[in-house]
Amino acid sequence: MDKMPKWADVILIPLISVILALLVSGLVVIFIGESPIEAMQIMVRGAFGNAYGWGYTLFYTTNFIFTGLAVAVAFHAKMFNIGGEGQAALGGLGVAIICLTIPWPHWSVALLAAVIGSAVLGAAWAAIPAYLQAKRGSHIVITTIMFNFIASALLVYLLVNVFRVPGSMAPETARFPEAVHLPNASQFAGFLGFRPSTPLNVSFFVALLACVFVWLLIWRTRLGYEIRAFGHSETAAVYAGIHPVKIVMISMLISGGLAGMMATNSVMGEAERLVIDNVQGAGFVGIAVALMGRSHPVGVFLAALLFGALYQGGAELEFEMPAVSREMIVVIQALVILFTGALDNMVRMPMEAFFLARHRRQEAAAAAAAPNPKPDAAHTGAPAAQREE
Repeated sequence: MDKMPKWADVILIPLISVILALLVSGLVVIFIGESPIEAMQIMVRGAFGNAYGWGYTLFYTTNFIFTGLAVAVAFHAKMFNIGGEGQAALGGLGVAIICLTIPWPHWSVALLAAVIGSAVLGAAWAAIPAYLQAKRGSHIVITTIMFNFIASALLVYLLVNVFRVPGSMAPETARFPEAVHLPNASQFAGFLGFRPSTPLNVSFFVALLACVFVWLLIWRTRLGYEIRAFGHSETAAVYAGIHPVKIVMISMLISGGLAGMMATNSVMGEAERLVIDNVQGAGFVGIAVALMGRSHPVGVFLAALLFGALYQGGAELEFEMPAVSREMIVVIQALVILFTGALDNMVRMPMEAFFLARHRRQEAAAAAAAPNPKPDAAHTGAPAAQREE
């Protein structure tokens, strides 16, 4: 029987996994002849040491929050949405169409429309694999990863043949109008030291609102209850009157919409135009973020912050420690993903055994400390006359 407390599952196990990943990463750094302590100091300083580092860390965090929430919603329905890359790419297309085709009077109105447009296109891209899973039994992992490649090819075609600026060789759209440029951190938090070049923008707050939305959806609505019930046991959910096709479709539509909303940060907030590689692997990182965050919005936020720090700190490490190549940074990030995802049971099983043994010792101690009840004469072997006396 599992007696592991919730805090151990949510906090302790991911923390131990990260520490193990960093220790192994330290061995990799030693292997190439550098100091792991110095490397760690550079990464921490580069990610959190100043406003410049915080700006990039939170910019990456914003991307990972959206994709992590997307994977988390699908996880609750026991589906593995590995198509965040393609859904985010199509979300970027939605943002570009919204920003380029309508003369918006103010960025706030454009942002609201871009959130809707990116979510609609991201959800639409997830709808086909969802239908194939719900109606035809096609595995969601296979179809979503195939749709990543289709989305990439479609985006290249559209940027080269439809949206490319006439006379330009760059496969990208025109720059978005000034009215739809999102305020960055230098405009709403300049007192903290953020400069105009920082990529952090107001879409960070959209990501926080998305966390609140997912929490309310999953734990405070009937639909969220049905999604979780379906994820725990499809047979029991069907017996309770929950329609599997409905849950699969709605879960994937919400998941794809959240992934598509990432484009409000990377396309509308930072690049201010649509380019070919606007996702940059954030869809796949979202899988690790959801796993590490236990598919809970608070956990997703913290895991996204960790991976944002790894990305920004890794970039600084590559710059300040030339012996550490970009590939080595990817190895460090992969080790964190490995220990927090694939090797989760390596930490979980000893922790479960530890807390189970601890619980049994506490029960035994409580039983030994309890006073023995005075035996009742009625339950002893005394004769009836003696009991009456």
